This record gives sequence, C-alpha cells and structure tokens, in this order.
Amino acid sequence: MKFARMVWKILVAIKDGLVLALLLLFFGGLALALSFKPAPGHVHEGALAITLDGPVVEERTRIEPTALLLGGGNKRHQYVAHDLIRAIEAAAGDARIRAVTLDLEDFSGSGQVTLSRIGAALDKVRHAGKPVLVRATMYDDASYLLAAHATEVWVDPLGGVLVRGPGGTLLFYHSLLERLKIKAHVFKVGTYKSAVEPFLRDNLSPEAREADNAVYGALWQDWQADVKTARPRANVALVTADTAKWLNASGGDAAKAAVAAGLADRIGDKVSFGKRVAEVVGTDKDGPEGAYKATKLGTYLADLGDGDAGTGSQGKGKAIAVVTIGGDIVDGNAGPGSAGGDRIARLIDKAAASGDYAALVVRVDSPGGSVTAAERIRAAIARFKAHKVPIAVSMGNLAASGGYWVSTPADRIFAAPATITGSIGIFAVIPSFEDALGKVGVGTDSIHSTPLSGQPDVLGGFNPAVEAVLQSQINMGYQRFVGLVATARHQTPAAIDHIAQGRVWDGDTARRIGLVDEFGDLDQAVAWAAHRANATQWHPVYLTDTQDSFGGVIQQLLSDDADSDADSAGDAASVGGGRDLVARVANAQAALAGQFAGDLDRLLGGTGAQAYCLECAGLGAQTAAADTNVQTLARNHPGLLSLLAGWLR
Repeated sequence: MKFARMVWKILVAIKDGLVLALLLLFFGGLALALSFKPAPGHVHEGALAITLDGPVVEERTRIEPTALLLGGGNKRHQYVAHDLIRAIEAAAGDARIRAVTLDLEDFSGSGQVTLSRIGAALDKVRHAGKPVLVRATMYDDASYLLAAHATEVWVDPLGGVLVRGPGGTLLFYHSLLERLKIKAHVFKVGTYKSAVEPFLRDNLSPEAREADNAVYGALWQDWQADVKTARPRANVALVTADTAKWLNASGGDAAKAAVAAGLADRIGDKVSFGKRVAEVVGTDKDGPEGAYKATKLGTYLADLGDGDAGTGSQGKGKAIAVVTIGGDIVDGNAGPGSAGGDRIARLIDKAAASGDYAALVVRVDSPGGSVTAAERIRAAIARFKAHKVPIAVSMGNLAASGGYWVSTPADRIFAAPATITGSIGIFAVIPSFEDALGKVGVGTDSIHSTPLSGQPDVLGGFNPAVEAVLQSQINMGYQRFVGLVATARHQTPAAIDHIAQGRVWDGDTARRIGLVDEFGDLDQAVAWAAHRANATQWHPVYLTDTQDSFGGVIQQLLSDDADSDADSAGDAASVGGGRDLVARVANAQAALAGQFAGDLDRLLGGTGAQAYCLECAGLGAQTAAADTNVQTLARNHPGLLSLLAGWLR
C-alpha cells in the first residue's frame, strides 16, 4: 500500500506539473499574441487594389469579441472613410502605385456625402495621370456614384446598372395599433415632425410629403450633377426615364444597355478585368489567371503609418482634435457605431483637460436620438469651447435633429449640398395596453393619493394630468432646442421657430436659411479650425476609446481588409444574397424589415424624449441599420413578433 500511495502521489505531481506548464505556455502565448504588432507589409509596384465588401462608415463599429466567439455580432467588414480617402490620395502621388482598382462586387453602400468625398479622391488619382479601374456585377446608386469617377468602368456579362434615385416605402402602424388595441400616446412639437406619423396615421401628412419631396429632389439633383461632372457621357436621363424601354433596346441585356448608355466602358468577368489591369501594371506571375501586381488597402495603410489617423499621430505642428458623432445618439457608453452620450462627452472632456489641442472639430453623421444624450455631448463641447479654443462642426451625410443639437456650440458649421440637416423638434411616444388587456379578459384598477399616483400607467391607461405634464416637458425641450439654435446662429427664437418645426432641410437650403455657414468637407473644417487657432502647421488627431488588446486583435482580423481582399482575379466571398439585378432589388426590400423593427423598438423601448429624424435614416450612411434594428428588437423584446402574429390571427 505504501508503494501504491507513493506511485499515486508521483503521478498526481506529474499531472499537476504538466497542467501548470500548459497553462503557463497558453497564457504566455496569449500575452505574446496580444502584444504583437505585425510589421507593415511590403508595397509592391503596381496597383492599389481596393475591395469594398461592406459599408464605408465614419467610425468603425466596435466589435464585441465575446459575441463573435459565441457566434453572434456583425462580422461584415467596415471601411473608415478618412482611412480610405487618405490611401487613395496618397496613391495619387506615390511612384510605386501606377493605378487604382476598385472591386464593388459586394459593396453595401454609404451616404451620398461620403461617396462624393471618395469620388473627389479618385479624381486626384486620375488628374495625376494614373488610371482608375472599377468592376462589379450590378451597380446601384451608391456604387455607381463611385464608379462614375473611374477611368474605366467594367460590368459583368450577367450584371448591369440599376439607377433608382432616392425614395422608397415608409411603414405606418396606426391601423395595426388600433387592431391590436394598443394606444400610442404621442407628445410632440413641430408641424413637420414626421417621426411620430407612423403611429398616428396610415400615410404621410401633406406637410411631411412637402418637406420630404424637397429633400429627396435636392439629393437626386446633387447625385446627377456629381455623375455628370465625373462622367459626361453617362446618359442618366435615358436610364431613368423609361428603364424597361432602355433595357429592351439591348434585347434585355442589362450589361450591353449600360455600355450603350455610356454608364460602363467594358463588359467582362473578374478574370478579364484582371488581365486588363495587368496590361497597365504588370502580371502577378505567382497568382491565378488574371492576377496583376497589386498592394491591398490594409497593407498600404500600414505602410503609410498612423499619419492623421488616431491618438498616436506624430504629425507636425499643432494638434487639432477630431471627435466623431456617428449613428443614433443614445444614452450611456454605446459605440463606436452609435453615439453614446457618456462615452463621447468623456472623450471630449479628457481632450480638453489635457491641454494638448489647439482646436476641436466635431464630425457629425447622425439622425439624432436621445435628448439627454445629445445635451450631454453638447455640454461637453461647450466646456471645451470655454478653454478659448475654436470649435468647428463638419456635417457628413446626416446632422439632423439631435445631430443639429450637438452642433450648436460651433463657431462655424461646414456641410455639403447633399447633407441632411435641420429637423429641429422633439417628441416622445409611449404605448399603453389597457384596451389590449381588456380584449383578453384582464381588468385593471388603481388607488390614487395624487393625480399622478401610478402614472404614466401603461397597463391601466394615462390620465389627463400626466398627459399634460409630459406634453409640457416636450414643449420645454423644444423651446430649449430653438433657444440653443437661435443663440448659435445669432437669430431670434421666432425666426428659428419659423424654419424649425421638425422640418428637414438639404445642405444647400440650410446654408441659404442660415443653419449652415459654408460648404466644405472634413479637411476644410480642420483647416479652418487650425487657422483660427493661428496654426501654420497642424495635424488632426481622431479621439477614440482605447480598446483592450484582445478586442483590438479581433478587430484587426475581422474588420480590416488586410487579409480579406480577394486576390486580383479570385472570387470574393459573398457577404450575403445574390449579385444580379433581381437579387439586388429583393435585398433592398430587406431594409423594410429593419425599419419595422426599429419603429417597433422605438414604440416599446422606453427611450424617453427624442430629437430624432426618422425619415433621415434611409438617406444617410445607415447601411447596417436593418440588421441592427432586428437584432435590437429581438434582444429587447424576445418573442414579441411571435406574440403579434398570434394576436392578429
């Protein structure tokens, strides 16, 4: 027995030693991996090959590593606009880069203002005498706005160009809510505050239709002007006047029709495109058929270095802080990808306290959201301004409602003609279910010590006292909003109220009525702020949260195209859905599911007073909104859709 016990102890000791050794090896390897920074890849003489297989955004959505490891989360690639533009502009003057190629096969879009900025960068490449070649199976409005700036536009034999113009379907729920016996209590200010109309009506009000038609018309004119300037031979009028007639003239062949209308130059598949590029930059003999000498976007950005792309920037001259307010403005620490009020206010306060920055530029690309979150961000910007530094706002695709609220401390506001702004108004929607409960045999009763006891009561119903209190709060919020704008724009509250009332404006009209100071992009806003700060040399520093090492590695692997760019002639991985005309039309309708989910979550989510532009969501860089809204609805209200389906039967 003694011998057996001794052997057992030896075996246990060996086992414990091996486990300890393995744990040390595992955590040591993990620490090494997290601290490892890959060296920049080698830039080959040839083309800068850019494959956009996701949306272009102002700020990349933070990836939650645990969600990804468990199989959830959004794994689509996202491309940061200022990184993409920086790479393209650098390629124009880089002797190693002889051409730029764009693969838009799985491009999922961006806002019109962002696309115009990228197009302007492509123009710089062309003006430097370098060709820009672009390919896709099916071009839509967004991808074609980029393609128009190319030297050669290639379309797949099974593809074409589908130009639809801005517009689409809006969903209204008044009759549905009546059928479900759900009362939507709406509190609003503004004749044009159409964000609440889906809960009150079954169609657009005349006022909302008037405002939306004006904005959509301005966007369409701007799109056509951009395309016509970049590609004069493109006959957009022929394509949009009678699309069926245009296609039938080419025997229903959409690719041939695109060439006939001057929208495309050549018809060919990916291999043929690669061979054509190889004629310009040389063949990659180690690659598959049609491969050409190229450097991928991720590798090229790594070679360029940090440049102006973050808090580690080592640029010359004074530092100009740039903070991004992108996506819905929400309470808390959400984002990037959405604008958490606490998170962004903390970034701004930290930058102000450091004393390292000569000016602040606020990049706004948001339809608004929570009033309290917008006010938290606005107050932080005002505190920064109290340090006697200039503040500029650069409006992107959207800077409406809460997006305009956060812009009010600015010394100067820059926008583009296609920017959507205004929507100065607020609202709140709270449902109650007393009639719905009565339908299934549930009664309610209450005991009151004051008129507000137990109010607002979403099960027993609202009484007049609480409705009056809530409406007074919305009225007060609107008056504050108007007052902030009046002070910022040096006008009277009455004058601002005349152009407010929740009405949405395009950037051109907004400049004429005094809501915007001048046209200009982010670079011009930074330059203005630097000059105002008496800087002869400057560099922008983008304020970002420090991400943990593990999250950073996951972000690098899943959100960068360094490893995802397809080989020059290889097949790109599909990001979902087909690529031909029928699939594109069908996929576009999936956005309605996202709209429904977002509207339902807005009704049931208890989001408080909102300075939000509902009609703006389909106009800006909201490419991932449908997926996000459905996920949010499923997370916040599990089983709700099944319950609704059962109730309607």
